Amino acid sequence: MLVLRVLNVVAPAYFLCISLVTFVLQLFLFIPSMFKDPSTTPLFSPALLHGALFLFLSANALGNYILVIQNSPEDLGKCLNSGRGAPASRSPCSALPSTHFCRLCARVTQRHDHHCFFTGNCIGSRNMRNFVMFCLYTSLACLDSLVAGVAYISAVLSMSFANPLAFLTLLPHSISQFFSGALLSSEMFVILMLYLWLGIGLACAGFCSHQILLILRGQTRYQVRKGMVVRARPWRKNLQDVFGKRWLIGLLIPMLNVGSDYHRHKDK
Repeated sequence: MLVLRVLNVVAPAYFLCISLVTFVLQLFLFIPSMFKDPSTTPLFSPALLHGALFLFLSANALGNYILVIQNSPEDLGKCLNSGRGAPASRSPCSALPSTHFCRLCARVTQRHDHHCFFTGNCIGSRNMRNFVMFCLYTSLACLDSLVAGVAYISAVLSMSFANPLAFLTLLPHSISQFFSGALLSSEMFVILMLYLWLGIGLACAGFCSHQILLILRGQTRYQVRKGMVVRARPWRKNLQDVFGKRWLIGLLIPMLNVGSDYHRHKDK
């Protein structure tokens, strides 16, 4: 339990540090290097277009990250206090679908999916949409940083990545050059970040795809892990329960689950 509590603190700090390093590299290294191309017009230069795209992706990733934390699951105390003295079968906690008590959060989560260590919070019906958007935009931001980093390394080291094997052999070749003194520390750091962005981007993309597949089926990770049987429903209804009717706005701007099934029941 102590290890999980430590991980619950270290993982968010790790994510925020990676985000800060990525932001610094993009703003002070990658984007300024794009301004050196004299063949582009100032208004539609690759630097401005790339900078606007990166800011859009970063704002959505960090915005949904904050909303995942702020949109915490239901407090355990409220549920227990309302059902104190009642039989377990009649307790309000047992009436909620797929409830689970998380020892790290000390809360009962409605439609519990899993505990995310990178946000230090449980993922349930209140913050599922924000979590999916967080994974989506994090993977896109990593892909954007990867492309910009490869372009920077290609220009600085005069390398060509036309052959896909060039990227696979980049790390071992760079390590040998670094220890021989032929490669600067800053360039070696950027190369290491390329592989880190690739790993984080693929992990978030895979996690997001699997999460959307479960949403289409109307399932959660907790239900799959426990072998719970879920009542078959139309996939459009399952999507609406999580993303709400105003899903397009939430796709472009970080916002709460306005119009989702959970908030409609909450208002009642």
